[in-house]
Amino acid sequence: MTKDNTDSIFEILDIQDLSTEEQSLLQTAQEISEKAYAPYSNFQVGAAVMLSNGTVLKSSNQENVSFPAGVCAEHLVLSYAGANYPESAPECLAIVARRKGEQSWANVSPCGICRQVINEVENRFKHKIKMIILREDGRVYSIPGISALLPLKFDDLNS
Repeated sequence: MTKDNTDSIFEILDIQDLSTEEQSLLQTAQEISEKAYAPYSNFQVGAAVMLSNGTVLKSSNQENVSFPAGVCAEHLVLSYAGANYPESAPECLAIVARRKGEQSWANVSPCGICRQVINEVENRFKHKIKMIILREDGRVYSIPGISALLPLKFDDLNS
C-alpha cells in the first residue's frame, strides 16, 4: 500500500496585513455582494479580481429558479475577464459572502465547479491566482493558488 499526503497550506491574516490593493479588492467584493441576485438562497456572494494589467473586475452571484442555471460570482468574474481581457492574467481574487439581512460575513470558499474554473484559468495563464477570502471573524484566508483547495484537480483530458 502507498500513501500520499496532500497539504492545504494557506495563511489566516488580519485585514491590515493585506496590501492596500488587496484591501481595496476585498472592499470591492463586499460592495458588489450587495447587488447579488439571490432570491432563492438569500446568500449574497461578491467576487473581485485584479488582472495583471491593473484592471479590477467585480461580480456577484446570479441565481435562477432552475438552480443549475445560476452562476457563482467567482465563475462569472473569471469568465468575463477571460472574454474581455484574454491577455491579462488574474493576479488576485477576493471572495466574500453573507446571508441577506445579516451584518456578519459567512465563512465560505469556492464551490467545486468554481475551484475547477480557477484551476482552468491558472492553467491557461500558467500563473497561480492568489485568493483572499473574508471570514466570519473578520480575518482573511490568504490562499496562494488553487492547489491548496483542490489538490487532486482535473488538469488534462488526455491523462
